[in-house]
Amino acid sequence: MARHLILLSLFTIAACSSYSEAAERISKAATKPKRPNIVILFADDLGYGDLGSYGHPYNRTPNLDALAREGQRWTDFYVAAPVCSPSRGALMTGKLPNRSGLYGRQINVMFPNDTVGIPNGEETLAESLKNQGYATAIIGKWHLGDAPSALPTRHGFDYWFGLPYSNDMDWVNHMSFEEMLALSAQGNQKAVQKDIATRMPKYLEPRIEYWNVPLQRSYHTEAGYQDEIVERPADQRTLTRRYTEEAQRFIRRAGDQPFLLYLPYNMPHTPLFRSAPFVGHSLGGYYGDVIEEIDWSAGQIRQALEETGQDENTLVIFSSDNGPWLAMQNHSGSAGLLNNGKGTTFEGGVRVPGIFWWPGTIKPAVVSDIGSTLDIFTTALSLAGAPIPGGIDGMDLSATLKGKEPSPRDSIAYYRAGELQAFRKGPYKIRLVSAGAYNLPPKRTEHETPELYHLGQDPAEKFNIAAHQPEVVSELLAALATHQAGLQSREPIFDSRLQQASTP
Repeated sequence: MARHLILLSLFTIAACSSYSEAAERISKAATKPKRPNIVILFADDLGYGDLGSYGHPYNRTPNLDALAREGQRWTDFYVAAPVCSPSRGALMTGKLPNRSGLYGRQINVMFPNDTVGIPNGEETLAESLKNQGYATAIIGKWHLGDAPSALPTRHGFDYWFGLPYSNDMDWVNHMSFEEMLALSAQGNQKAVQKDIATRMPKYLEPRIEYWNVPLQRSYHTEAGYQDEIVERPADQRTLTRRYTEEAQRFIRRAGDQPFLLYLPYNMPHTPLFRSAPFVGHSLGGYYGDVIEEIDWSAGQIRQALEETGQDENTLVIFSSDNGPWLAMQNHSGSAGLLNNGKGTTFEGGVRVPGIFWWPGTIKPAVVSDIGSTLDIFTTALSLAGAPIPGGIDGMDLSATLKGKEPSPRDSIAYYRAGELQAFRKGPYKIRLVSAGAYNLPPKRTEHETPELYHLGQDPAEKFNIAAHQPEVVSELLAALATHQAGLQSREPIFDSRLQQASTP
């Protein structure tokens, strides 16, 4: 009997010890911060002034305005380039386009049948988070290469549903990009310009059959890659709606696994399309209809997060890849009080909405510190507990989002086609080169004496104060020189098409 009692006592001690160890492990797991989901809603060519929360009088954007009101609305948020592909490359890599090579000095963006994309040596946001156990999906526009080796599933995404490039590429009954390059190489720019000029009426009265752009789907599984064309030409009227539904399905399937959802809309890049419920929906006209459907989409994404109980563990970011394409007349957006638009390094070309929403973590605030889409890369990795790769231009905004510290970023470099045209430090901006885009003013001017603007007092860049504050000009030129000394530019990847065009 005594032997049984001794054995029972030993078993009880061992069991209690095991239970104690298990309880301690459970307790540690319970107190360990859960890695947040990251949702990036990324509009195309949406202007700084296109949302109600950023001052638009007619576009009704209640869902995005609620995210801005309940989270942080950044007033001085920038992209790394004023056009699509280099801007998106910077978001994906956390690097300035010159550092990664994802830019062109003569070809501004990527076009159909490009043979290159993100260099394999570059670690993308999706790859970094996937290495931390995240499920990763892109639903929408890629525009970083359409060759099989360049697709998003080859760069860290488990799943992709969307268009490989801008919705106005693959014109029907017009010159292909290869044909335009060949004619340009022969010096026949007149023929190219004539073809381009005949496209404008189709932009302003768009029909699906004018473009042959494909809607694609791609999976990355243990068995390899599965790629398919779902529809060609894509029915662009329903793109925003279908992207939203795909995104909701992805959120609902995620379960307990943390996820990265990158939702880059094709709109409001022209040609503009919207689904039937949004036709004539806005006081802002055709363009306003498109903006209001994007706003509806943001509301649906929020609803899916709330219904699955994931809203309090999800950072939602809304921004745009560059400013409004002003050449598209009333089919373009507004930069608000900012100067100029897409393609330029004026504020209207590179300053964009920046909304951050994370219930229970981000306290409502309007932030007028400097931030950049470059910083999304570093911030997301920091929140996920992932190591930050070396040579990154992005900064960690997580302490600012949590209301603990000012933004670590106090400067921004303004690049266009690989050329540094302006530089901002604090509230001051110096301009080295002024140039319009898409045949709009101003004419290109290289300033012998840099212009100086105080963006806090003059966000529209109307009053050059360089003559009154030469010491500030000198200070910014010194900061600019330090920036350049720390940046080793790579050869422009997009311009490789020129070599192909000139090869017999």
